[in-house]
Amino acid sequence: MARARSWGMTPDDLKARTKKFAVDVIQFARSIPQDPINGEIASQLTDAATSTAAHYRAVCRAKSRADFINKLSGAIEEVHESALWLEILTESGICASSKTNRLWKEADELTRIFVRSRETARAKQRAAKQQAANRKKSRLNNQRSSTNQ
Repeated sequence: MARARSWGMTPDDLKARTKKFAVDVIQFARSIPQDPINGEIASQLTDAATSTAAHYRAVCRAKSRADFINKLSGAIEEVHESALWLEILTESGICASSKTNRLWKEADELTRIFVRSRETARAKQRAAKQQAANRKKSRLNNQRSSTNQ
C-alpha cells in the first residue's frame, strides 16, 4: 500500500495530523460570529474536517489496494471540501484571511499528500495488473510451446 513515507510521515503521523486538523477546525468554528448562515457554514466546515480524520483512519484499515484508493478518495473529497468552506468564510467577509489562512494551508497540504499517495497507489495497482497479464501471457505461450513439441 502507498505510504506517506516520502514526506517522512508514517500513517500514524497522518492520523495525528488529520485529527489535529479536525480539532483545530472545531476550535476555529466556535469563533465564527453566529447567525443562521454562518452557523450552517461552520457546521459544514466541521463536518468536512472531522470526516477527513475519520476517512483517513478508514484508509489505514484498507483491506486491499483498491479499497485503499477508494477510501483515500473519500478523505481527499472531505479535506478539499474543508478548504472550500474556509475560502467561502474568507471571501464572503465572515472571517478575516488571517484567521482562516493557517487552516486552509493545512487543508491544502493534506490534499496534496493524499492525492500523491493515491497516484502512487494507482500506479502500483496498474503495475501489478500489468505483471499479472504478463505472467498469464507467458503461461499461455509456454503451454502453446509445450503442445507444439
